[in-house]
Amino acid sequence: MKASVGDRIVTASGVVGGATRDGVVIECPHGDGTPPYRVRWADSGEETLVFPGSDTVVDHAEPVFVAGATGGADTARTLTWQVEITLNESSGSTTAEATVRGIPEVRAVGHARKDPQDAEVPQIGDEIAAARALRRLADRLLAVAEDDVSAAVGHKAHVHA
Repeated sequence: MKASVGDRIVTASGVVGGATRDGVVIECPHGDGTPPYRVRWADSGEETLVFPGSDTVVDHAEPVFVAGATGGADTARTLTWQVEITLNESSGSTTAEATVRGIPEVRAVGHARKDPQDAEVPQIGDEIAAARALRRLADRLLAVAEDDVSAAVGHKAHVHA
């Protein structure tokens, strides 16, 4: 296995049902790209030294530039935006509010209602309402980006989804 600074690294959980972790290689102490690697994990921002095993893959497709990484670009930056979904369920109706906590903070709402003839399965309503809220959140983020591009170039711009 070989990696370079900016490569994405994905490690499967060692336990059934455990979470898969992904991160960015921020340092390769060996010039030939062999392990170990210093990795900044996406879920926690924690940096650890990784000796990858058979449960790890390196994705070279789209290198990510990381501020402070050895060999990275001087103008690189790293941001973490948190997405929070709040669910409210009442009488067969579920409302989800999705909020991305970044710059800017953007919110969107999604709804789900069960048919009166259907059995009460709250998880299904949660999934549908959350998915609708996330879809609307993505559309709102694209609209914000489109406004920012328009302001930067001085005329109306369109961002393709």
